[in-house]
Amino acid sequence: MPADPTALPAERTTDALEERGRAASLAAAVGRGTRKGRTGARKGLTAVAERIIENAPRIPVRDLATLRRQFPGLTPEELADKLISGATRGTATVGAGVGAAAMLPVPPAMPAELAAEIVGVASVEIKLIAELHEVYGLRPPGQLRQRATAYLTSWTEERGIDVTKPTTVNAALGGQMKRELRQQIMKRTLRNLPNLTPFMVGAAVGALMNRRDTRKLADKIRKDLRARQVPWDALPDTMSAALSPGNGH
Repeated sequence: MPADPTALPAERTTDALEERGRAASLAAAVGRGTRKGRTGARKGLTAVAERIIENAPRIPVRDLATLRRQFPGLTPEELADKLISGATRGTATVGAGVGAAAMLPVPPAMPAELAAEIVGVASVEIKLIAELHEVYGLRPPGQLRQRATAYLTSWTEERGIDVTKPTTVNAALGGQMKRELRQQIMKRTLRNLPNLTPFMVGAAVGALMNRRDTRKLADKIRKDLRARQVPWDALPDTMSAALSPGNGH
C-alpha cells in the first residue's frame, strides 16, 4: 500500500522502508524462483539434446534425385526456395500447435509441450539443412550416421558444411564428440528459448517467431552453400545417372 501523503515525515519514512523491505523480499523470492527454473530448464535441455542426437539419423532426408522428381523443372535456387517455404510452414505449425501450457516466463521444469516443440523444430530444420546440401551438390561423404552428425553440427553452428575439410564430416559420434555436440545444442536452444515458448505469447505469435527463426537459419546456411555450390551437371557420374531420363527421373 502506498505511503500516506498526509502523514508526518517520520511516518512516511517508516512506511517507505517497509515497502522497500517487502519489494526486496519479493525480488529475492522471484530471483530464487528464476534460478531454480533455469536449473530445471537446463536439466530438461540435457534430455532434449539427447533426443535430438538420437533422432537425427532417423530424420527422412530426400536425396537430389528424389527432390528433382518431386519438383520437376525447377532450378537449384527455385528448389531451395520451395524447401525453405515448406520448412517455415512446418516449424510454424509446431509453434501454433503447442497451446496454452504454462504461465511462468521461466517454468520450474521443462514442460513436455516445450520439449516436444524444441525437438520438433530441430527435426524440421535439420531435414531442411540436409536437403539444402543435396540441392547445392554438397552432400557430405560417409554413411548415414556420419552425415547426420555433420548436419547436426551444421544446425548447432548455423552454417553450411565445408565438404573440402575432412574434420567437419569425418568425426565419429564418440563420447567426446557427443558431449561437445550436446553442449552446442544446449547453447543454441538456450539462446533461442525465448522464441520457442508460444504458450507464453499465444499460438499465432509463436508460429510467427518459429517461421522467422527458421528462415533466418536457412538464409545463413544457404549463403554458405551458394559460395561452394557444385552445379548439378558437374556432380559424380552416379548422381548424374540417377537423374537421367533413362532411369525414370
